[in-house]
Amino acid sequence: MKLISIKRETKPEVRFTPKMGALSVKVTYIKKQFLNIPFKTLYKYRETYYGEVKDCVNISLAK
Repeated sequence: MKLISIKRETKPEVRFTPKMGALSVKVTYIKKQFLNIPFKTLYKYRETYYGEVKDCVNISLAK
């Protein structure tokens, strides 16, 4: 049994950009787990409408 593992999870989120407003994108999280309990997010990225992969630091959550 592995103590530390890495898991990738994709889920839809609503993001907000000043130019385009609110948009729904698929955000992929890469998380480090200890005994199947996630404790650290290593990286998160999103896929654009055109298929580009971008980092999630440039846009914020719409709430």
